Amino acid sequence: MSPARSGFGQLLLRLHFYAGLLVAPFLLVAALTGIAYVFTPQIEKAVYADELTVSAPAGAQAIPLSQQLAAARAVHPTGDLIGVRPGRPETTTQVDFTSPDLDEEHQHTVYVNQYTGRVTGQMTIWWATTPLRTWFDDLHTNLQLGTVGYFYSEFAASWLWVIALGGVILWFRRQRGKRMLRPDLGAKKGVRRTRGWHASTGLWLSIGLLFLSATGLTWSNYAGVNFGNAVDALDGSRPEVSTTLTAAAAAPAAGGHHGGGAPTTGDTPVDPAAIDKVWPAATAAGIDGPVAITVPGDNATAWGVTEQDGRWPMRRDGVAVDGATGQITDTINYADWPFMAKLTQIGIYAHMGDLFGLANQIVLAALALGLICVIVWGYRMWWQRRPTRTGRRAIVGAPPVGPGAWQKLPAWAIVVGVPVILAVGYFLPLFGVPLAAFIAFDVLIATIRRRRRTASIPVSPAPAGVALTSPQEASAQGADQG
Repeated sequence: MSPARSGFGQLLLRLHFYAGLLVAPFLLVAALTGIAYVFTPQIEKAVYADELTVSAPAGAQAIPLSQQLAAARAVHPTGDLIGVRPGRPETTTQVDFTSPDLDEEHQHTVYVNQYTGRVTGQMTIWWATTPLRTWFDDLHTNLQLGTVGYFYSEFAASWLWVIALGGVILWFRRQRGKRMLRPDLGAKKGVRRTRGWHASTGLWLSIGLLFLSATGLTWSNYAGVNFGNAVDALDGSRPEVSTTLTAAAAAPAAGGHHGGGAPTTGDTPVDPAAIDKVWPAATAAGIDGPVAITVPGDNATAWGVTEQDGRWPMRRDGVAVDGATGQITDTINYADWPFMAKLTQIGIYAHMGDLFGLANQIVLAALALGLICVIVWGYRMWWQRRPTRTGRRAIVGAPPVGPGAWQKLPAWAIVVGVPVILAVGYFLPLFGVPLAAFIAFDVLIATIRRRRRTASIPVSPAPAGVALTSPQEASAQGADQG
């Protein structure tokens, strides 16, 4: 093995060991809370059955949306109407209002049976998400600790890809070909067999783990901001329909049959009954499935109608509708989205378990369970490698490679690698800062060990009559004699 390869291998092995040891607890928590979160749609339907679901009578037709809004307003007379999610055959209509005691991220939602107009329940939601799903979301992303808790999930996502890639490379160095895909079942019980299960399972999971790491970082506190800036620079942001109405598009508020009345202005209150023009116009334009209707704040703004089907991201078309005339004023089709916007949207839906429904949930749960097994096997190897001989007993095993492994890298690798690591560390701060701490710790330990070895070297006494000469003096004497 060449020195360069030996240096790379030793450094990677030491980094994989410490990263796995220190990051694994965070990954374990993320995996457990992720399993709980991914099945919240099923839990929601059970917990909020009265609010979310409705039995459709045979042959029944939904009453006009304006009547459903009136029923919701009757039980919630305060606040502004800001959004409506029309009911589907077996789900209720959800009507969102502002409330003086809520911030912009929260709304008060009233649930209405679209067949009878009866209110089935009310609750405060966060970005159209029920309290139960919001609670599990917070548990997964910040452990219910608020801003401080977000460090845990970003730290885990920032290192997951490093651990996964490092493990694949290390396993490739040890095994080749088909042997990488399965554990060595013929190995005796011990660290070798455990390593086989740990490494081969990690290999099978690697693509999924890399995906979870990348998508998890997209909405993290620090790396997420950098990702958003990069997407904006690449013109990959998700487009939105324009809801601005021009003077020509503004409809008359009153007047004769030829539109001779006074034009609408931004100060004119929005008539909720206009939704009976907006919704049919949007459905005629091809907008269907789960839909969110945004109610404008004034009559100088169009209503927004957008598809919200997370199972099929290609169903994300949207239109803007003039509430006074029912005319479509702008259209955005998913097919016209930038590639980066499509990729980001699909990644988010897949990470949340929404893409393709139950199949996506099962895959995510399998990934999380596999990661838990890999973590357990990793700690088991650490325990199995402990010294057990008399006089050398230890609770756990020592690191597989001593400190200072990075110093064995060739000069070109350091020259090329340092700028790359700095760039990645800048883009992923919770990868860069811990890595810098690891290198500083490694250098410190290597320095301490080197000094201890130097201090422990015995000095033989000089024979009688022989003067002690320092290396510098001996060198000078040799030069003089030459």
